Amino acid sequence: MSSEGIFALATPLGRGAVAVIRVSGASLDGLIHDLFGRALSPRLASLRRIRDHDGQPLDEALALWFPGPRSFTGEDVLELHLHGGLAVIEAVSGRLMALGLRPAEPGEFTRRAFQNGRLDLSQAEAVADLVDAETADQRRQALANLGGRLSQTGARWRTVLVRILALLEVQVDFPDEEIPAEVIDDVRGQILALGSEFEAAIEDRSGEAVREGFRVAVIGPPNAGKSSLVNALSGRDVGLVSDIAGTTRDVLTAEVWLGGCRLTLCDTAGVRVTEDPLEVLGVARARTTAQTADLRVLVAPMAAAAAGPPAAMDVCRPGDFLVLSKSDEVDRGPGAPPGWSEAFASVFETSMADLDTLKGLRTALELACREGLRGGEASVVFRARHRQALQSALTHLYRALGVVGDRPELAAEDVRLATRQLERLSGRVGAEEVLDVVFGQFCIGK
Repeated sequence: MSSEGIFALATPLGRGAVAVIRVSGASLDGLIHDLFGRALSPRLASLRRIRDHDGQPLDEALALWFPGPRSFTGEDVLELHLHGGLAVIEAVSGRLMALGLRPAEPGEFTRRAFQNGRLDLSQAEAVADLVDAETADQRRQALANLGGRLSQTGARWRTVLVRILALLEVQVDFPDEEIPAEVIDDVRGQILALGSEFEAAIEDRSGEAVREGFRVAVIGPPNAGKSSLVNALSGRDVGLVSDIAGTTRDVLTAEVWLGGCRLTLCDTAGVRVTEDPLEVLGVARARTTAQTADLRVLVAPMAAAAAGPPAAMDVCRPGDFLVLSKSDEVDRGPGAPPGWSEAFASVFETSMADLDTLKGLRTALELACREGLRGGEASVVFRARHRQALQSALTHLYRALGVVGDRPELAAEDVRLATRQLERLSGRVGAEEVLDVVFGQFCIGK
């Protein structure tokens, strides 16, 4: 345990009814006596007068003391529920620093909980997700992971790997013994079954969609009306609208709430063949954004649709939407060209001159978002870090599969490496800089 005491304001800074300061340290008995002149009863809220070094009162506060290791951080934890004035917060903070405590860094309380074995790394990440939760789905996902869903799944996977490793070690330790063929078949079967679970978890992106928001890439040729559509759906000017082709060079994002669903709309550069070096970069980013989005909305002017599919159509997938824009610029909408309707889940004719034409698209986007997030609360993978660790474990696992019968020592080493990658999920192993990145994203006081 760390012996250095830390403190932080756990409520927003500013005028309020109550301000909560959290303190954590290896032993807070002396601090409690210096602040209040007497001890506190564990886990019992007590009204106490906080005093300065000369005995002058700073505030009357509700004090809660949680002796370690039965506390959030595993150390002694003290919570001070103060009156919310800035002068009170500054006075008490100054008193704590005078007593040898220092202000906590972002995520330091949760990091100590991790280092002291109160949480594993995936549970620590869930704490941050719970603080940042904006939707009911995000809240439920964070609570499930804080309760150990990923931890328990990872532990089960590790148990299977240890069993596989034990069978391989028998072949390594007793090379002269004839290992029954059914043992080798059993090893192969367990590797294949576990590999299938890893593949399913890696391919399931619903957990990240719940956590990060359902991403919709709006793509199409220049001057198709992509920026106008994003502006209209978001209700604000996200991107510039101009008749000049190639106005949008980068990816612009806007959060949109539709029926309680949060979508991230990505306005992208017009996709076309160009020699302008900046526009080439913009087109490349547009394609990358489209490939990684949960849904693609291809925007094509209705008048130009008959000329053939736009260049951006090659990144679309079944289930994507087609928007035939600028329907007010043609006498009669020809509709989607033959073959186009079959390539998309839905086709919409829209006009910025009549925003009622967007109603159908709004409804379809909401339904697509709900469908895309379905099952996300139960998803094991909810961060890119998890996906990378699982992908690396899967690579080692399948490499072991190829040499199980012939080189059991090599297979055993790859299974060990796969186990090590799984342990990165819980934080049992991992570089210190990974922890710095994870906890550096927390708010101060958590």
